[in-house]
Amino acid sequence: MTVVNGYEQSDREQDLDILNLPSLEAEAKKIIPTGGFGYIEGGSEDNWTLAENTKAFEHAQIVPKALSDMEDPDLSTSIFGIDLKTPVMMAPTAAQGLAHSRGEAATAEGLAAVGGLMAQSTYSSTSIADTAAAGNGAPQFFQLYMSKDWDFNYSLLDEAKKAGIKAIILTVDATVDGYREADIINNFQFPIPMANLTKFSEGDGKGKGIAEIYASAAQKISGADVKRIADYTDLPVIVKGIESPEDALRAIDAGASGVYVSNHGGRQLNGGPASFDVLPSIARAVNHRVPIIFDSGVRRGSHVFKALASGADLVAFGRPTIYGLALGGAKGVASVYKHINHELEITMQLAGTKTVDDIKSAPLTHFSYND
Repeated sequence: MTVVNGYEQSDREQDLDILNLPSLEAEAKKIIPTGGFGYIEGGSEDNWTLAENTKAFEHAQIVPKALSDMEDPDLSTSIFGIDLKTPVMMAPTAAQGLAHSRGEAATAEGLAAVGGLMAQSTYSSTSIADTAAAGNGAPQFFQLYMSKDWDFNYSLLDEAKKAGIKAIILTVDATVDGYREADIINNFQFPIPMANLTKFSEGDGKGKGIAEIYASAAQKISGADVKRIADYTDLPVIVKGIESPEDALRAIDAGASGVYVSNHGGRQLNGGPASFDVLPSIARAVNHRVPIIFDSGVRRGSHVFKALASGADLVAFGRPTIYGLALGGAKGVASVYKHINHELEITMQLAGTKTVDDIKSAPLTHFSYND
């Protein structure tokens, strides 16, 4: 292991034998220090929305298809003209040095190995350039937590363009941090410097709590900011944190090239709806005007299938990737995506869907189970 400021980071680099993605959490808890694990795993308040995110997939069922006359499902897809080998991507997730000494660099390497799309966070442990370099030319998106200081925003956007980033994800649902009780119980402060903060006035992030980090973030974000970023970068801007048709249309009208349906993995507004439950209505409102990315609660290949069948173009997740990172570094990350791709291939075969486009037109039935 590597020890930084008293914090023990995993150095593991190994393939993982995965039964299922939910099982990774307990294994990762054994090696990620308590404060870091609480930050990664926890949601807001009593974690109700976090739990509902995964339970909501039970509200839709996949219709099996017999006599489909097909085999060897094809997971390849594309977004903004970028060819991908899988519709499953990395959700932008902060401070991956909490899980592994190589942090986002290892995650990028693992995603590149499976032909997936990496999204790196403003609050990364490794720099934009280093994360991009680790992907060795594989496509990456950069997620911007917009600061009150536009010099800082422009600095990050300049670095992203220089590094060859293909799109900007603007997170709009984190103008303040959710009330995360695990961080309060653990008195959690970031022990690992955040590379994108070290060279600017916000400081390096080390020794700060999440509330202090978010204090420098913009609390007022409007459609004008979407246009400002798009005009400055000349890159597609994807607005992340959309949970209603009205907000999706507002983002598109402001110039967004993509909509990202997400409740931040249950880490922000507790008591809000599961993201899967609002996805169909948002997809109907968007009506294919722009691509839709979806995350929150995804743990199974069948979840990916249901999200694609409900209107998503790409499906993302964060926590299982980070657990794979802790347990096996870049190889562990690749193992995570290989596993969920395998589950998705099985689901596609049994549902008679040869391609990702076939999934998008596949029928689902809907029934709400009562606890």
